Amino acid sequence: MSHFSRLKTIVYDLSILKKALTDLNINWIDETKKIKGYKGEIHEVNLIIPQKNNFDIGFNWNGQEYELIADLSFWEQSWSIETFLNKVNQRYAVNKILTETEDQGFKLVNQKNENNGALTLTVERWLG
Repeated sequence: MSHFSRLKTIVYDLSILKKALTDLNINWIDETKKIKGYKGEIHEVNLIIPQKNNFDIGFNWNGQEYELIADLSFWEQSWSIETFLNKVNQRYAVNKILTETEDQGFKLVNQKNENNGALTLTVERWLG
């Protein structure tokens, strides 16, 4: 029985995922590689997040989205798995919105962090 967990995300674009991880100061390596888990079990991932304990975690394309792959018994991030995924998904969404709106001629004019953890983005575009 596998010790690896496959955790759903809202991530479809690898370049925006990389930007989100960088925004969160999470080190990553853009390399398809096998990561190891319990009793030498291995799993291939498309992007690696190294951990000090050498049981890295990563993201892998499953044909529909990038899912987080990790042996949770070796989780060594500064946030819990739930908080980690929430932060990555939120930064991914922000960067996706900014990329899409920029492609349509909009510019970010304000980004506000709300007390409840939400982010409010204000964009504008001049017509004419």
